[in-house]
Amino acid sequence: MVNIIWAFMAIIGIVYAMFNGTMNQVNKAIFESANEAVTLAIGLISVLVFWLGIMNIAEKAGILQVLTRLLRPIVVRLFPEIPKDHPAMGYILSNITANIFGLGNAATPMGIKAMEQMKQLSGTDTASRSMITFLALNTSGLTLVPTTVIAIRMQYHSIAPTEIVGTTIIATVISSLSAILIDRLFYTFSK
Repeated sequence: MVNIIWAFMAIIGIVYAMFNGTMNQVNKAIFESANEAVTLAIGLISVLVFWLGIMNIAEKAGILQVLTRLLRPIVVRLFPEIPKDHPAMGYILSNITANIFGLGNAATPMGIKAMEQMKQLSGTDTASRSMITFLALNTSGLTLVPTTVIAIRMQYHSIAPTEIVGTTIIATVISSLSAILIDRLFYTFSK
């Protein structure tokens, strides 16, 4: 549906430009923005590769296991339907850890695996309580180090690209707590 809306908006813009005589400006804007998008993507790739390397080093050094052990008691309480030793728990913890470091692209495959495991656990095609909680937590934007935003700010020559970390932590705490509270409220009142 969103693709249809975007295509419709693009068609209206092009038709309007044709009748208004501004087709040259539209063509110029298209090519300049395409060039800028490629430049931005290359800059983001370098930062994401760097942070994925840092995550790999942290994993081999045992830092991720320590973080996982610290998060496990919280995650076990958030997902009471999932047994503590179930593979879904490991995928959930890996997803949350990757999201904390702002590596949403790396977190996505682990999130998909977690959802698959939770679907197998529930045995139905209907979203389980744990699946809904996991989705709410992921949607809330659980991030402490916003690597992608920092990379974009660096790409556009920000004087202090990392100054948003404090604000990000505050926003993450508020959004994640809100997501969990709303999830619990809906679960309690839907019984």
